[in-house]
Amino acid sequence: MKFDPASSVQDHQYFGEFGGVNPSIEDSSTYTFLKADKMEEIFETSLEGCYLYSRHWNPTNKYLSDTLAALENTESAQVASSGMGAISCTVMQICSSGDEIVSARTVYGGTYALFKNFLPKFNVHTTFVNIINLEEVKKAITPKTKILYCETLSNPLLEVADIAALSKIAKAHNLKLVVDNTFTPMIVTPVNLGADIVIHSLTKYINGSSDTVAGVICANNEFITSLSDVNNGASMLLGPVMDSMRAASILKNLRTLHIRVKQHSKNAQFLSERLKTLGIKVVYPGMTEHPQHELLTNMMNTEFGYSGMLLMDVGSKKRAYQLMEMMQEEKIGYLAVSLGFYKTLFSAPGSSTSSEIPEDERTETGVSEGLVRMSIGLDNDIERTYSKIKECFNKLD
Repeated sequence: MKFDPASSVQDHQYFGEFGGVNPSIEDSSTYTFLKADKMEEIFETSLEGCYLYSRHWNPTNKYLSDTLAALENTESAQVASSGMGAISCTVMQICSSGDEIVSARTVYGGTYALFKNFLPKFNVHTTFVNIINLEEVKKAITPKTKILYCETLSNPLLEVADIAALSKIAKAHNLKLVVDNTFTPMIVTPVNLGADIVIHSLTKYINGSSDTVAGVICANNEFITSLSDVNNGASMLLGPVMDSMRAASILKNLRTLHIRVKQHSKNAQFLSERLKTLGIKVVYPGMTEHPQHELLTNMMNTEFGYSGMLLMDVGSKKRAYQLMEMMQEEKIGYLAVSLGFYKTLFSAPGSSTSSEIPEDERTETGVSEGLVRMSIGLDNDIERTYSKIKECFNKLD
């Protein structure tokens, strides 16, 4: 049977303490025990339905984690206080001093900075590769490599990783394939294509309201359990715990994700096709001329579209800045980083979300100063939005 992420999320029902249709929020940092030996037992292992301390687990966080595991078709999941917290804990759980990572060269700037600048302090080093070039990926792997890392749809260039092919490479070398699926929730299910671990910044599409920062790690039971180990678990010891109030809020928003993703994608597809007719250089994976359009088409859960992210190259930083300021003035959206909001968000990645990457590397990979990254909103009248964007282009110097 074909995997349906929307139905998997919908089938997760939790009753509140008094029969509420929303689960009760467990607003506690610590938990009581009737017997002292039971507390000792919890320190040594994890028991279903028993909680020790909310840095370890919290019932509300568990509700959200289990629903996100259903979304990504993994055995288990663990939420974190940020997407970077999820990435950091995953890497530090797998890697020890002397180990190596092979990563896509076009990844979120924070991820790049973690891999390039921070992890070497712990003698963990990363080789950045063109993830589209599978031969280059293979050549970068050494006996010290432990992780192959990519984003399903890369930030900001919107390149599509061939997860099935990368999985074969990872398995041949006994590596963990870690996939950041932040740009494509419901659209792609990486585990079904062979990924070992799936990460999201919940801040973005999954929460969808730009009012919280959060992340999640989705994987098998063994890996998620290891993260919470009181002696060696990265999540337990580094402590990026999510607040239970935020977990409850994200769980509510998650219920409408399938509707939102469809509308984001529908609007982005419309705008990319219309903007192309104006002679604007547009990058969108739903367009047939996108280099990996066919690949994504074969990977995706088709009813959710090709994502709400599109990229425009307007030629220069001056024109990019001018355009974004005009679009904000015309109430098309906000000049802001992040994505997945109900309003369109736009930024120049070269000077914002990818600024951690050195200029020469940005130039080499194609992150030019004239790029404008757009997270298309849930606009009801997308034709009206297009007309307003067109007027902004007409006023450009």
